[in-house]
Amino acid sequence: MLAIDFIGYSFRLLNKDIANSIINLTANPFISLFIGLLITAIIQSSSTSTSMIVAIVASGSIEFSDAIPMIMGANIGTTLTSTLVSLSFITNRDEFRKAIGAGVVHDFFNILVVAILFPLEYKYGLLTHLSSSASNFILGADYVAQNSEFRYFLFTKPIVLFIGELVPYPVVLAISSFVLLAVTVKFLSRTLYKSITGGSREFLQKYFFGSPYRSFFWGIVFTAGVQSSSVTTSVIVPFVATRKISLKQSFTFILGANIGTTITALVAALFKSEAAVSIALVHLFFNLIGVLIFLPFPIIRNIPVQMAKSFGRLAMKFRIAGFAYIIFTFFLIPFVLISFNKEEGNEKETDDKIEESINKSVNPTDSLD
Repeated sequence: MLAIDFIGYSFRLLNKDIANSIINLTANPFISLFIGLLITAIIQSSSTSTSMIVAIVASGSIEFSDAIPMIMGANIGTTLTSTLVSLSFITNRDEFRKAIGAGVVHDFFNILVVAILFPLEYKYGLLTHLSSSASNFILGADYVAQNSEFRYFLFTKPIVLFIGELVPYPVVLAISSFVLLAVTVKFLSRTLYKSITGGSREFLQKYFFGSPYRSFFWGIVFTAGVQSSSVTTSVIVPFVATRKISLKQSFTFILGANIGTTITALVAALFKSEAAVSIALVHLFFNLIGVLIFLPFPIIRNIPVQMAKSFGRLAMKFRIAGFAYIIFTFFLIPFVLISFNKEEGNEKETDDKIEESINKSVNPTDSLD
């Protein structure tokens, strides 16, 4: 948790100006999708980013419908942690192939779900109507927002702020946090494996990953307890890399983690407006629909697994592919699209001002005055 908090802190120092211009860009659903992706990739927690979105929607700064693509993007952005952890196995070809597969299977699943639900939301408002109806049913039409403030702070925050003041170099903090994350996740997975199973692979296979629905259940439980899918999905990566579980078994656990991570935003929404409850329900319904599409059908469930295996073989052959994938998917493409849209918006605003000035200069009434 300390490592993840450090990653968010260091990247916020590197990208201070990005957050200030985000609100103005959310009217474009496609750009809003990439904003959610970029924010979550930076702060490394979809629970945190969705809670932030809940608070922004509750304040009225962003319309409920404009925030929905951000939630979709957040689900993709949160997968960065497990992909980063997989890079720590790069020195062993076979382990790296399996680790990178376990890291990106979460990415591919969320990208596929976005590819299905984003057009349906854009065209028909599927998630908007679904979540609004559910929030009206749960809360009633006369729900009144309370004045309570929800603040999501990890217990590690005072430590991060203290060290951040001692070492005011964001790049150093970012690199150190990535190293700390890789080391601690490996240690955590090894410790969990020994303490839960007694070092027995058969125990792990039988009681936690014995069936798709059993591993799905434990994915929900562990992630709801930790309140971070980044942590739980990252712990699975070393299990797959060292052949303790298969990639197929890890995928159903990840599906459960996607459901478990929605609890934080739901708790945050209870102290906010009806729109905030609706946006939290969007997060739940998005992940729930994805699970209903993939989990019950083995053939469909195997699609992201096979995609991840293929990418693992590619990354084993060309190891730079793993780094290139992370840079392009989580940072370069979203940042370029957001920046391009911002410049386009500024040009349009300038053109509007010029046109308004010309109209005033040729207006006969203005001349008579």
